[in-house]
Amino acid sequence: MSVKKEASGRRSIQVEGEVPGTPEEVWQAIATGPGISAWFVPAEFEERDGKPVAVTLNFGPGMESRSEVTAWDPPRLFAKEDKGWFPGSPPIATEWSVEARAGGVCVVRVVQSLFASTDDWDKQLTGTESGWPGCFRIMRLYLTHFRGQRSAMMQFMAPVEGTAAEAWATTTAALGLNGVGDGQGWAVPAGVPALGGVVEHVSQSPPGALLRLDQPGPGVAALFTMTYGGSVMAAFSFYLYGDEAAGTVARETPLWQAWIQERFPMPPEPSKSE
Repeated sequence: MSVKKEASGRRSIQVEGEVPGTPEEVWQAIATGPGISAWFVPAEFEERDGKPVAVTLNFGPGMESRSEVTAWDPPRLFAKEDKGWFPGSPPIATEWSVEARAGGVCVVRVVQSLFASTDDWDKQLTGTESGWPGCFRIMRLYLTHFRGQRSAMMQFMAPVEGTAAEAWATTTAALGLNGVGDGQGWAVPAGVPALGGVVEHVSQSPPGALLRLDQPGPGVAALFTMTYGGSVMAAFSFYLYGDEAAGTVARETPLWQAWIQERFPMPPEPSKSE
């Protein structure tokens, strides 16, 4: 992974992945609110005179990101720009493109770029670069098994003690995933909300797993641990599909909230010295 640096000050990363579908079908997945929500995070497009002008991505409470649409050429390319990841950071431009290939597949390419005179923001670019392959795997599963279906999402994060690797060991033990490999069937042990299906991908570095679900309903689960804001966090993202998806999410969300609060309680606040 590397940041491409140009004399103009533009710095960029590029990631691509092959997914099934026609350009029109893939475009629906990357350039509409329901499509993006089905494999990434909840998304909404704003339109003016029938043309998209902005998109808002919801990464969780208080973590919404609004971008202006700067290019729109369906089903080939669209681009957007937002104010930056953090206060004081330069604006971030993201360009999505779709290229048809033989065999009923397309290559989806994402390029993210910013202008800077120093290396201060390169880690943020490489950090997003490392996360895109996992997102492409979810998109590939969605387009392979659930293309065009209604979707609903649950996402949770919880602090876990230890390093990211140690936190992953804690998480997999709690979910009965220890020793389970790609392609194997699996179900959680007693005491965990209903969850089961087929393991699509497991990684120890970075630590995570991608599961294709049949319980609590048809869907995909992306589980991983990461360091965020100086803390190690376990992240649980569930994408459910079909006409019953919203009802299943409404029923299962409080069960998962209760289980996560019990299994991964918030650490106590450090005592303040007098």
